[in-house]
Amino acid sequence: LCVCPVFQDCQDHSTGDFCERCEDGYLLHQTPGSHECRPCSCPISLESNNFAAHCDKKGVVLRCVCQEGYAGHYCERCAPGYYGNPMRVGDSCKKCECNGNSDPNLIFSECHNVTGQCLHCWGNTHGDHCERCTSGYYGDAIIAKDCQGECYDCVAVSSLSEVVPELLSKLRVVEEKKTATNISINILRVRELIAQARSVARKVQVSMKFNGQSAVELHPHPSVEELKAVTSISLYVRVDPDKDPIEDRFLLYLGDKNGRKDYMGLAIKNDNLVYVYNLGGEDVEIPLSSKPVSSWPPVFNLIRVERLGRHGKVFLTVPSQDSVAEQKFIQKGEADGTDSIFHLDRKDTVFIIGGVPPDVKLPPALSLAPFVGCVELATLNNEVISLYNFRKLHKMDVTTSVPCPRYRLAFSQGRVASYLFDGTGYALVSNIERRGRIGVVTRFDIEVRTVANNGILFLMVNQSDFFVLELRNGFLRLVYDFGYSGGPVVLESNLTKLQINDARYHEVSVIYHFSKKMILLVDRSYVKAVESEKKTLPFSDIYIGGAPSSLLLSRYTHLSSLVGLKGCVKGFQFQKKDFNLLEEPGTIGISSGCPEESFMSRKAYFTGQGYLGSSGKISPFSSFEGGLNFNTQQPSGLLYYHRQGSDEFTLSLENGAVVLHSRGTKVRSNKKNYNDGRSHFLLASVTKQIYQLVIDDKDKQEKTNPDASSPPDSPVKMFYYGGSPHSKISNFTGCISHAYLSRQDRDIEAEDFQRYTEHVQVSLQDCPEERPPASLLPASVRRSSAPSRKVSDVPSHYSYKTETKPCHLSPHPRSTRHAHHYGGSAPSRREYDGIAEVIRERCHFSLSVRTRSASGLLFYVSDGSEEDFMALFLSDGKLLFSFGSSQQRLLLSSRDKHNDGHWHNVICSREGALGRLIVDGVAVVEQGLPNSTTSLHLQDPLYVAGVPPGHAQKNLQMSSEFSGCLRGFQLNGGWMTSASRSFGVTPCYEGSMEPGTYFSEEGGYVVLDDSFNLGLKFELVMEVRPRVSSGVLLHVFTAAQEYLTLHLRYSQVRVYTVPGQSLHCTRSEFILQQCVCMCAHVRVSVIRDMKMVHLGVDSEMKHVVTAEPLHTERPRAPVFIGGAPDSLLPVSMRSVRNYTGCVRNLLVNKSPVSFSRAALVSGAVSVGTCPVA
Repeated sequence: LCVCPVFQDCQDHSTGDFCERCEDGYLLHQTPGSHECRPCSCPISLESNNFAAHCDKKGVVLRCVCQEGYAGHYCERCAPGYYGNPMRVGDSCKKCECNGNSDPNLIFSECHNVTGQCLHCWGNTHGDHCERCTSGYYGDAIIAKDCQGECYDCVAVSSLSEVVPELLSKLRVVEEKKTATNISINILRVRELIAQARSVARKVQVSMKFNGQSAVELHPHPSVEELKAVTSISLYVRVDPDKDPIEDRFLLYLGDKNGRKDYMGLAIKNDNLVYVYNLGGEDVEIPLSSKPVSSWPPVFNLIRVERLGRHGKVFLTVPSQDSVAEQKFIQKGEADGTDSIFHLDRKDTVFIIGGVPPDVKLPPALSLAPFVGCVELATLNNEVISLYNFRKLHKMDVTTSVPCPRYRLAFSQGRVASYLFDGTGYALVSNIERRGRIGVVTRFDIEVRTVANNGILFLMVNQSDFFVLELRNGFLRLVYDFGYSGGPVVLESNLTKLQINDARYHEVSVIYHFSKKMILLVDRSYVKAVESEKKTLPFSDIYIGGAPSSLLLSRYTHLSSLVGLKGCVKGFQFQKKDFNLLEEPGTIGISSGCPEESFMSRKAYFTGQGYLGSSGKISPFSSFEGGLNFNTQQPSGLLYYHRQGSDEFTLSLENGAVVLHSRGTKVRSNKKNYNDGRSHFLLASVTKQIYQLVIDDKDKQEKTNPDASSPPDSPVKMFYYGGSPHSKISNFTGCISHAYLSRQDRDIEAEDFQRYTEHVQVSLQDCPEERPPASLLPASVRRSSAPSRKVSDVPSHYSYKTETKPCHLSPHPRSTRHAHHYGGSAPSRREYDGIAEVIRERCHFSLSVRTRSASGLLFYVSDGSEEDFMALFLSDGKLLFSFGSSQQRLLLSSRDKHNDGHWHNVICSREGALGRLIVDGVAVVEQGLPNSTTSLHLQDPLYVAGVPPGHAQKNLQMSSEFSGCLRGFQLNGGWMTSASRSFGVTPCYEGSMEPGTYFSEEGGYVVLDDSFNLGLKFELVMEVRPRVSSGVLLHVFTAAQEYLTLHLRYSQVRVYTVPGQSLHCTRSEFILQQCVCMCAHVRVSVIRDMKMVHLGVDSEMKHVVTAEPLHTERPRAPVFIGGAPDSLLPVSMRSVRNYTGCVRNLLVNKSPVSFSRAALVSGAVSVGTCPVA
């Protein structure tokens, strides 16, 4: 009997007594002379993606028995209750993780089978894994599983009332001790975070329950000036007449903390909601008697009170109840007399809800018992506000007095989920592929309603790659770059379909098709498409409506000018899957619901060239009242115009005075300085007896109306604001806001400029802030706002880089990405070290060029004696590539000219003696040197676009200076980004240019060729157009430690002088209180005459006596313009950034200075031209 041995050590996934079969999950694969166990192709024959417990093959048919969690004939998908993608190498199926909070009746679709997102959370839970309580509930969703009740966020927010003041107090203590710079920067960052937290608190849409003893004091409006002409407050109020009998109770107060002066408030009196306001005379009480409070349903009712000049209204909206439709009630009233302005003093103004804190006294009309019920604030002057943005709480315990729930779909304006963006917040959707995959066709949809000119719709970034859909001047604009060789792809046009800032909802869709074609749809209709290189979308997160400023201003040149959206987003979809933006963890500063008022345009900015026009039934000659806010720095301009036949009615400024002119009668204000840049309220009224003009409630003038024969029913006629095509008066420059006028066919209400039929060169966005010229300020204000103080008085930790007021012009003018401009009035070039060693035997250069010059050097490198060399250059418009030595050289030339102002892609390469030149993808020529060595003895540096004087003359008989743009410069497949030295190289700007020298954001300076003596007398004058509010304009330094620095700081011009060491380093800094961040050029002058320094901006001049006289004789010193090396700046100013903007018409001692003859142009400085926009 023969006993066969049993093998104990089978290998390569074989098994059995004789290793005669494969292990489970493996299949025998036979080839001649070989037997091998391979993983089952269930679904892929790889160890990582073989999910078969067993497989076998019958003929050519494979049968897979799948492991737990896998399904399909080849285990190619996940079973119910699992998610993943078995077809992706390295991926597998994992069990759905819904924390036991998934609906047990829907276990077969518990989570998305690819992303794992839980689809059916229950028990008041929410989130990708049902890991948190849904909005409006609190508790522990994971362990205790007790999500219940109403929102508990109010407890967390309420703790800010204790934490924030304590933290701010401690920060002040630390700051007063003059901390180090880095600590101070951290303190500033903490303050920014606190401000951000309060911004979030302003948007917490949760009520508070008042028990008859509690009160909430809110932070007042940051600018009481905004409340002067118009004040409106909306809030939700809930009372329960069945539980709490309706009594006279106080509800709201905004005004002086001592109950004096102007105020407005709400109360319940005699079972009526009563709106009370006072503008300095008698109280105005407007009771809403048409809907007694006792008849209100026990739900939240929407209340809105508004005051427009002296006119007041109260609105009540009762939500629909079962079959009863939404009910609306309104009552109006007006104050006697002409007083129309709400005068508030910020330091004494309080805003209280529900009750009265001990340190506040109410006026008699509101001295009532505290409120009982629930209140949720909505808006103040159409800005979202919340009770949780409180300054103090009084006897309010949100843990015992649980807020009342509000059904958010009860009112018609909130029936559809929508999100309000105010320009400061944004939504962040992270990991967008959790709801759908980026595929062959990838789609984004957003529905937006806005009146804004500019704003981000959505944005994606990933390192240097980006994608942005934005509004630019009211038109949709799409820009993206996924690492394309030709730079960003831009899709923009002035097609009517792309203009969407018309206060209507528009559906905007972006479709990325086959990873190369971008398609834009508006309102489901095709508008435009653009193709690019084939690349997949490299993003996972998406910002909607805005983005953090730190992201926009970091390194993305094309993003720095973007602003947040002001408007409403009804929905956002990725791959047709909806996202709830408020529930995304990264969302900050947006709110739910979009009030209709947020789409109205109450402000208009006029440039002096345009106007607004509309029509209506008005009678300004016999019965009329009109009011408006205006501010301007121009002495003359037309504010309002109306004509009937040959009769004209105008309101205008004439030499600083306000004038009403009607049928030959003129009423002129007493004061003549209303062009001081401040906001002023104008009230004009006409009766059959008088014309009356009132400015700011103080300057009151009137004249008899000699002719009031206008018919009682006036026809519909055009009227205009800011100018008119029919008037001889010059058009207005400045802002007009909150205008109203009496019409014969409707009540007085604020004009919505968005609805006007004629818009000519007018911006309906917020008016740019204009500071009054210092010469127009009162003397006391000028003295206090512009003190002469020594630098030693400035805290040592102060950072000059902080900019509190942005300029109107972007510091990053529109430019071509990865492109740089060379040339101009002064030579420019870049130099690269470490290149010669790697290109001696072979090299491969690629770049794109755009120029209109017939000749110029693109790059050049040689040895010390210029025997061996290599160069790419233009001659007679043709591109030439040359290399070799003094004995023999190769010259390759393009057949066509390429100086046509368009981009051309150029490749030039050398392999030993063989050279190749390719332009725009076409092989122009390929040729070699005979009997030549394969190596060139080259030395650094490699010059780009120019060489120092005296170089390259041996090998190039032409001008070496190139004028044009280069981009995408690569060597052997790698980007050449960091130059060793740069002279006069700037970004390649797009758009119109103007004469001047431009100092770009990248930094640079000019050293003048002629020095001047820093002695007893000198004069320097220049015109500047800044794009930043701080920066060095001029610096002069001598070896004797004497220097003078002229710089901007917070948009103020300052001169900083330090005499020599022999004078004990006495330092003085002189300030001119004049903003220079504007779109026009400003003339700046520094004149020294003995001990007097004259510092001027335009026509304003300041004279200051220096602390010490300068020596009469000093060595000549170099003059730096636009910046200076840190080593030459005083220590206290080394953190001051270089100047960004345009400089022109520089005079030193009344002699013109030419930048083209400068001794040095260092960094990103363009001599000769400046970008206009």
